[in-house]
Amino acid sequence: MNLMQINGKAAASNAVAIDTITYAIGDSEIGKVLAARSHIGVCAILIGSSADRLEQEFANHFPDRMLVEDEATLSDDLAAIARFIETPGIGLDLPLDMRHGTPFQQRVWDVLRAIPCGTTITYTALARRLGQPNGARAVATACAANAIALGIPCHRVLRTDGTLAGYRWGVERKRALLDKEAAI
Repeated sequence: MNLMQINGKAAASNAVAIDTITYAIGDSEIGKVLAARSHIGVCAILIGSSADRLEQEFANHFPDRMLVEDEATLSDDLAAIARFIETPGIGLDLPLDMRHGTPFQQRVWDVLRAIPCGTTITYTALARRLGQPNGARAVATACAANAIALGIPCHRVLRTDGTLAGYRWGVERKRALLDKEAAI
């Protein structure tokens, strides 16, 4: 085997590693949780009632990636997520991979990450922070595209009148998360 063949195999191996996302599913107070990691960090935290539905949503979100279930690798992440759901005041300090969104979505997600636990914001106020006072609908769309629940806390965004709006993982889960955070 010559050097080109060795380097070619190493490059192919690195490409597979970069395109691979590991994931695992665990339980929490608010349902099943799927956590997934790329080589950069956590790229998905999905919440639902069924492991099968979470796996399907996950596969739909990352159609071009190699998805590998790896409970051992993700066990610490799943434990951290479950602890955060139970006790949100401890925070959720996980490295995130937020590359899977448009530049606007990433800007929205960055602002959401700066909202302290126990605090809420309206879609309109969030749009104003982004310099887009008429962009509440676009902000809501960016929140709906968020695949990193809790890590990007879109559950902290409310309607202008302070009521709960739709939440990708269900309004009841949103209410439960906000209630836990309000009790801090």
